[in-house]
Amino acid sequence: MAAKRTKGFWIIMIMGKLLLLILIVGQMMAFINYDFTVSLGLQESKDIIGEMGVAVNKGFGVGDTIIYTPILAIGLIGLWLRKMWGVIAMTGALAITAYWPMVSIFILIYAKNVPGFNFTNYASYSILLSAITIYGIWGMWYLYKNRKILAYEE
Repeated sequence: MAAKRTKGFWIIMIMGKLLLLILIVGQMMAFINYDFTVSLGLQESKDIIGEMGVAVNKGFGVGDTIIYTPILAIGLIGLWLRKMWGVIAMTGALAITAYWPMVSIFILIYAKNVPGFNFTNYASYSILLSAITIYGIWGMWYLYKNRKILAYEE
């Protein structure tokens, strides 16, 4: 009989699905139609972050489309199916989830006095991005600690 789904499992699944949706709409679309993602509030405009900031965001969009989104999707599916490959893929996705917000925070900090960079929303972004990093780190720990009840051995 399958073990009952834990609260931690549901936190990982719900947040993972939300992140997957944001990746599809905000990151995949960033390099296809950047202005569309700006209109949705999922990217900053060229007036705020400059041409280089847009280029960085589009680069992240390509990387997220090719690497992060598929690993996250595979992880969510495999975790739902209680497969060890799902736990492994989701752990990889959570590692990326912990990593990219820290890169983003420090890009914002280091770009602060760069000409053409007019970003000012540091406090709310720092809180949001730190929370995403904490989710990623917690999720990796949770999956490791609970891997035997989250997946059947194959």
